[in-house]
Amino acid sequence: MSIPLIAPDLLEKSNKILFVAHLALGDFTYLQNCFQAFARAFPHIRIHLWVDERRRTSRASEWEHLKKYSLYDWLAECPYIEKVYNQTYSPALFKQSIHEAQQQDYPIVVSLGVLERHKYAILARKISPRGFVVGQKKRVRPYDIPKHLIYRKLDAFIPAYTATTHADQHISDIYAGWFTQLFGIEIPPASRFPFVHIPEKWMRYAQQQFAAWGFASNDGTGRQAGKAVFLNAFSKSLERSWPLERVIELVQALRRHGEWRETGFIVNVVPEELERARKLFARHALARVHLFSAEDNFFQLPAILSLCDLIVSVETAVMHLANAVHVPVIALMRQKNPEWAPIDQANSTVITVRNRDDWVDKITVDDVMAVLAKMDFSRARRDMSSDSGGKQTLNSF
Repeated sequence: MSIPLIAPDLLEKSNKILFVAHLALGDFTYLQNCFQAFARAFPHIRIHLWVDERRRTSRASEWEHLKKYSLYDWLAECPYIEKVYNQTYSPALFKQSIHEAQQQDYPIVVSLGVLERHKYAILARKISPRGFVVGQKKRVRPYDIPKHLIYRKLDAFIPAYTATTHADQHISDIYAGWFTQLFGIEIPPASRFPFVHIPEKWMRYAQQQFAAWGFASNDGTGRQAGKAVFLNAFSKSLERSWPLERVIELVQALRRHGEWRETGFIVNVVPEELERARKLFARHALARVHLFSAEDNFFQLPAILSLCDLIVSVETAVMHLANAVHVPVIALMRQKNPEWAPIDQANSTVITVRNRDDWVDKITVDDVMAVLAKMDFSRARRDMSSDSGGKQTLNSF
């Protein structure tokens, strides 16, 4: 094993560390394992986390939405992260958070930011002028003197990854590799699988919601009456999203097949799109189709997912959470980031666009139907109940 970037003696005498990252839910789904491994390896070091909001804006009208970012609910329940800086969505709060972090006098700051890496190098050093600062570093052209000077402020760096430099590696392997480089921690493949501990309160919520939708039977077994399918067409970026109209087409196509006629559908909608979605779906009056949005708490989402038979999702956190709650998933993806495919190959089918520059909306309803036609839900249910580990195996994928 190579010598870690952060010396063991520095780790031994440090009582806290700050990680800086522009975290999305998908990032944390895999980084969570790394933070857990760090906490076990160095129980004397308190983990603080700076969540940088890249949508930071001076427009007050957007602050209400940004400050309710669902990741914060998940982080609040994370037992090995002591402090989270989550007030970075406005310029004023950003400056305030920097001042607060500077008061901590962090002995170690690690930037995991992979976008505009030089700016996060500046931020990390600004937070800790005297500490040991590590950041991500991308190759810099010889004439780009400002960036060369910025990166000199780092005490050590993690080389940027690309699809070519990390061919055939999953994002979980890349993240685990960072923590090996940084701290000498080995995270075996079995410990990179995503997980989510859903509080009992939100499991009760999901069960009650299923009952209200008529998706739960009353025979006392807790088994569902008919299949329940979760459909997610939303991503933060348009190139990874599916039109809501396509979701309606998929439901209509499935309803024309007897096997799916009694299926209940849960359509995920981001809060800011709920009003438009309600109007659109009202025009079609589809039976046993319900719009869903985790408006109150992040854990509403994985709780609902965990009760479903199948999840169909575009390239976003939902497809990774599907693996975390052990529900089969069909993932609709572009070609550009294969390292972000769902990790559980036994329970996942990836439908990829045909051309490298295609957006996800190039995937048709027929493409999805072709995959669904091969699925054997009765077998999947038997596998669910017989798997002692609680993990389904859908061999027909």
